[in-house]
Amino acid sequence: MADEPQSRPTSATRLSLSHITAQNETNLLGTVHGGVVMTLVDSVAGVVAARHSGGPAVTASMDEMVFLVPVRVGDVVHFSAQVNWTGRSSMEVGVRITADRWDSVSPQVHVASAYLVFVAVDDEGKPRPVPQVVPETDEERRRTREAEIRRSHRLARRQAIIESRQANGDKAE
Repeated sequence: MADEPQSRPTSATRLSLSHITAQNETNLLGTVHGGVVMTLVDSVAGVVAARHSGGPAVTASMDEMVFLVPVRVGDVVHFSAQVNWTGRSSMEVGVRITADRWDSVSPQVHVASAYLVFVAVDDEGKPRPVPQVVPETDEERRRTREAEIRRSHRLARRQAIIESRQANGDKAE
């Protein structure tokens, strides 16, 4: 891993995955469990993070994920993931989820978007440096700017929670 590049373009580790949903993945309403979709999101994002960082990376957080439309049995769900932002040892991976029917030619619908933070780790589980992501297009630069906004919100929320606990004498959990 000492030979890892100092930077890597966004396009170098972008990944797409498609999954045909099945009956055993449904909830009581007959739609696909949100947890099934979230598991696939974490899996595809994890591969992108590992490829970008050149080794193991662990999920540190997932920002809010809002399902816009339900996924049904027989839908082909598509996951498109890329690194949006990098820090010293962490990176944000964005995943766009779309779906279409398995038995027809129809436009894909946007199911959800998710943003996950991964930390690259060494053999002892300690954080290790990652190559900086280099956005190449206007769209990638927009995604990087928005990732920086999400990061500042995550850090501010974390600090506010710490301060609230300290002010109330609560123990951190």
